[in-house]
Amino acid sequence: MQVKFKYCNDTNREISIHPGTFIHGCIAEDKSPIKPQEVRLFILPQDTYPWLKMWDYGDKGLQILISPCTD
Repeated sequence: MQVKFKYCNDTNREISIHPGTFIHGCIAEDKSPIKPQEVRLFILPQDTYPWLKMWDYGDKGLQILISPCTD
C-alpha cells in the first residue's frame, strides 16, 4: 500500500519542489510550485514515511525536498 502525504503551504510564498523529491521515489500529479495556502498530495513508496527539508533562498524563494525514509 502506498503512503499518502499531504503538504500544506501555510506560507505566503510559492514553494518549488526540489527535483530530488521525484528521483527519490515520490509521485505528485502536479510538479509545479505550490501556491500559498495550497495543499499538495505526494505518494510515497510502500512502508516509508516522509522526511522533509525546506530551504529559504530569500528573493529566489522557498524550496522543499521530500524524501521517503524507512526505519
